[in-house]
Amino acid sequence: MSSTEPGPGAGESHSWYAVVLSWNGREDTVRCLESLTHAAYGDLGIVCVDNGSMDGSQEEVRNRFPHVALIEAGTNLGYAGGNNLGLRHALAHGARWVALVNNDATVAEDVIEGFERAAGERPLAGILAGKVYFADRPGRIWFAGQRVSELVGYSGRPRGYGRPDSPRYSRIASTGRAVGALMAISRPAIKAVGLLDEDLFAYVEDVDWALRVRRAGFEVVFAPGARAWHSVSASTGGESESTTTLYYGVRNTLTVLERLRPLGRLGAALRRMAILTTFSVHALTRAHPRRALRAVACGYSDARHARLGQRSDH
Repeated sequence: MSSTEPGPGAGESHSWYAVVLSWNGREDTVRCLESLTHAAYGDLGIVCVDNGSMDGSQEEVRNRFPHVALIEAGTNLGYAGGNNLGLRHALAHGARWVALVNNDATVAEDVIEGFERAAGERPLAGILAGKVYFADRPGRIWFAGQRVSELVGYSGRPRGYGRPDSPRYSRIASTGRAVGALMAISRPAIKAVGLLDEDLFAYVEDVDWALRVRRAGFEVVFAPGARAWHSVSASTGGESESTTTLYYGVRNTLTVLERLRPLGRLGAALRRMAILTTFSVHALTRAHPRRALRAVACGYSDARHARLGQRSDH
């Protein structure tokens, strides 16, 4: 792995850190960092990890945000590997909580205060799940909590998906998982379960983390006051165009559940069939169904043969 030392701002210590992962998304990253810069919280450090961008993102961040600690990975380490660089930096500088924010998301000014309110109300919280809206439909919810079905591998759409925000989505509550677009994890939870699983490379790491954190005795808590607006799957071509989400989704869902919730031969076979069927149905709704179905088949095959890490050509 190639990486460079963090730039200006790297030596400061903060109780809260926000980590933003950037990969060839310069304009998105700038908007995300601008929103974090305006976050109304006095003890927030910001880390931007660049995963080997070729679009000048590094120079833009360095010039426009001198207070942000910039870590240059030099290559694409995936969501897990890149964010782990930022997590290690935050922990080394005293973080008690670390928020992960997708670079194609912007956050509310009171995002950290929203996380703090939930943490204060739920002292056993190890992960805090933010409320996420569609960027192009800012009053419509993309994520307001979600259960995790370990038996069948598919939990349906997130709570509130596509619906207008309302008081029913404004209560702090336990939830099955968080999403990497906006979530926070505590230092004790990381100490108990470790960092993101870099074998997964991209997608489902947030589910894996939530399951591990819950098994370690912590809660995963929906923090409705921590809000962000997310351009869905912008880094992989958009939700309708992308086959990347399907490939990693089926591969990593199978991998994580078979590691953490083994079912025996018959149960495993039934769950594999359920996961394969579900992702195949989703593939048929994509802009290029044949290509999408092939991605699902490749992901399923790679999971069965324990081929993890970054996707190789098939």
